[in-house]
Amino acid sequence: MTRSRRRLPLAVRTTALVLLAAGCSSDSAPTVAVTVGDQQMDVEATQYCADGEGKRYSVTPQVLQVDPDTTILIEVPAEVAVSGWSFQVFGQGLADEDLIGEVDVGQEASYELSTSDAVPAAYYIVIVQDSGERCEGLAGAWPIGFLRR
Repeated sequence: MTRSRRRLPLAVRTTALVLLAAGCSSDSAPTVAVTVGDQQMDVEATQYCADGEGKRYSVTPQVLQVDPDTTILIEVPAEVAVSGWSFQVFGQGLADEDLIGEVDVGQEASYELSTSDAVPAAYYIVIVQDSGERCEGLAGAWPIGFLRR
């Protein structure tokens, strides 16, 4: 019995090390989960900065068709939440002149809003991670579009 007690913690430690090593060697940014009603989508980053190295990704923002007054749940991974994040709401496009508003979420891992919170029927939300000093202003960004029926 003593032998199996020793093996279990060693097996757990070995598994944890393998998972940590796999996570550290990843070349991709984390995804953000967005749920609207029965639709769930993992949103990919257009840019991300890890360990002081910024990367940009070629991603076309996905668009969800949504009903009015439906809850949107945004969930960010721990590495995004710990640095702080916000989301920006854009009208028809993703240009500065299309910015409607911004909500500072802080370090919470999730945030809920309604599909009817934005006035236009078609809009984009961009989840933005706060940039650290080492990232020189480049932060994580995850865009997703909504088309209200």
